[in-house]
Amino acid sequence: MLHPAARALLRSGATGGILDRRARNVNPRALLHGGASLGDLPVTPLHLLVSAGAALLASCVGATAGAGLTAVLLPVLVVFAGVQQAVPTVTLALLTATTSRVVVHRRVIDYPAAGWFLAGSMPLAMLGTFWFTRSSPELLTRLLGLMLLLVVAWRRLRPSPPWRHSPRWFLPIGAAFGLLTGITAGMGPILSPFYLAYGLRKGAYVGTLALGVLGVHIARMAVFGGTGFLPPAVIVLGLWLIPFIVLGTLLGARLLRRLPERWFELIIEGVMVVSGLAFLLRGAG
Repeated sequence: MLHPAARALLRSGATGGILDRRARNVNPRALLHGGASLGDLPVTPLHLLVSAGAALLASCVGATAGAGLTAVLLPVLVVFAGVQQAVPTVTLALLTATTSRVVVHRRVIDYPAAGWFLAGSMPLAMLGTFWFTRSSPELLTRLLGLMLLLVVAWRRLRPSPPWRHSPRWFLPIGAAFGLLTGITAGMGPILSPFYLAYGLRKGAYVGTLALGVLGVHIARMAVFGGTGFLPPAVIVLGLWLIPFIVLGTLLGARLLRRLPERWFELIIEGVMVVSGLAFLLRGAG
């Protein structure tokens, strides 16, 4: 039987409204016992196992190539949670992953570039995320699919964008990225051409990108929390994924020194194309 808090969250979470008293007072242990579900996010042993495996793989890929966690993890969560519940959960996962990458590569980060990126990205990320909380799930699903396909097309058509070697150029780049990421998700790979053209490689590339994107995820979480998009189920699943994401980050950091980055880029682009098409079909249905 559906947990009483589930019905409360189902009514409030679909509109992004404030959770009622039963939803706020739910005991997280009840979610993990007997396969309870809250809102559109079922929490069963199978979902926990699948999400953990996806988080481990996604974090490992993201830690190696600098991006790609969303492309691997988000489709898994969307299948059984819906886009409006899956995106906040993935944002929690990204917050953990980017923090881990910053810690691992803290000594080689280009802090001026990251600082300019943060200045441009955080305000626009809050604006885009607020729009996300007021949009319909069907529109968001189609928009997410389109964005994933556009990211792949961008990387293929403009692998080496025109660039002046000044960290100040990360201010407008961060602003555009913050807005797009706030509205959808999975936009990390579109930053790769700019960071590579700036001259960053391996640990410096991964760490600098992670520090800039970390601010975007903090801004998004602030908006999600203020608009009722962080129900207990999202928080429980996010906490469940944290150890697998940290482990994936450590594994990815080791792989970064041994395997060609291009292999992971091809995997990421393949997943993004398949996911984008799937999201377009899902939204149309």
